[in-house]
Amino acid sequence: MTSITHQMAEFAIALRYEDIPAPAIKEAKRFLLDSVGCALAAVNNDDMAAMYRFIDRIGGTPEATIMGSGKQTSASNAALMNSLLVRALDYNDIYWEQDPSHPSDVIFGGISPAEALGKGGKDALVAMMIAYELEMRWCLACFPGVREVGWHHATLTQFVSPFVAGRMYDLNADQMVAAAGISGSSHFTLGGVVAGHLTNMKNTADPLATQAGVLAALMALEGYTGPVEVIEGKEGFQHVIHNVELKPEILLDGLGVEFLITDCAYKAFPTEALTHQPISAVLNVMQEHNLVAEDLTEIHIQTTTRGADILSDPSKYDPQTRETADHSLPYCIAAAAADGGLWPTSFDEEKLFDPRIRALLPKIKVVANAEIDGLFPGVKRAIATLTTTDGRTVGDTVDHAKGSPQNPMSDEEVIAKFRANATGVASAAQQDAIIDATWNLDSIAHMGEYMKLLVVE
Repeated sequence: MTSITHQMAEFAIALRYEDIPAPAIKEAKRFLLDSVGCALAAVNNDDMAAMYRFIDRIGGTPEATIMGSGKQTSASNAALMNSLLVRALDYNDIYWEQDPSHPSDVIFGGISPAEALGKGGKDALVAMMIAYELEMRWCLACFPGVREVGWHHATLTQFVSPFVAGRMYDLNADQMVAAAGISGSSHFTLGGVVAGHLTNMKNTADPLATQAGVLAALMALEGYTGPVEVIEGKEGFQHVIHNVELKPEILLDGLGVEFLITDCAYKAFPTEALTHQPISAVLNVMQEHNLVAEDLTEIHIQTTTRGADILSDPSKYDPQTRETADHSLPYCIAAAAADGGLWPTSFDEEKLFDPRIRALLPKIKVVANAEIDGLFPGVKRAIATLTTTDGRTVGDTVDHAKGSPQNPMSDEEVIAKFRANATGVASAAQQDAIIDATWNLDSIAHMGEYMKLLVVE
């Protein structure tokens, strides 16, 4: 039988821009604009400064542009840095079915090689489509999801990124299978990067898996080989992760015919995805009843077992870093209640220790609700009940976060989010140029021209 990776390779090679439906192309452009906005918002962060220095240190053939600095490096290093910038604030897209993922983490696994090779916007859009279609299918195909048994979703990305990069390098089917084998042998990622006290690796694991795909494609281009059945073969994915059932038909059926990208969601808040419904519920209640933080004696949240366990363990009640805070449901609730919303600045160091936020943390109770677990992942319900100083109890239930297909963001809202992220690093005129170029990406002859727009002073 033809291997799973060979069938994925056939899809990646055969996909043409002209075959992609217009709604899917439009969604890809929206996600690109959203992603570069998230990246621009992160360029001045301390952790990104460290990675800019790291990329400078390791050097690389100057062939692809790094967002923000505008420096040139190798396509693989640019893919790592640009993907990390997109991911840095945990504000980019989210798709969560059996497994969670952020398909936009893989975008620059195609765009950076496209720039290095002198390819244009249509090529970049095809690469994006390969990234979204494969990444999202992996999120649907494992029962339970790999995250449920302790693996991070970068474990899935390692099987996607080589096809994205491989298409840009015009690999043939055998070379793509080799690239998938190389990448898929090297980036199984422990779920511990998003458990307990979080570090910079929370944001870096998936960009490293994206870079791995570019490196694997380059190795395969030179004739290097890798396992040809890395998914279903002996001691491959299916054999080793034996407590997960992979359904290959979900990975393969409809590839190139049914496009899933329009099912992916945007983030209205720069936080872990399962915080969004509880945040929305609390904000809805506070706005409806004109409440401020000082009016509250308790905030009671009912959510999934995942949300109560991963996002509300003891370390999340005393976050010391941005990485822990944006994955802390208590902190996110407290910051939203104190300030009336959440933005990238909600996780600045001085904000982490804001007395009004800290005073709310012990008032927040998070519990798992088995009925909510039964709805997951189709419905990611949260129930918020607020008790006030005058003895009232008020609440709200939210099933679908803003930005989900069931509660979508309009073009105007996507643009507004982009402008909010870009303000402070890009002028209004530069923002206009980026928006226009993104909406017209398919008319751009060389992705290097697009990347020049993403350089800031």
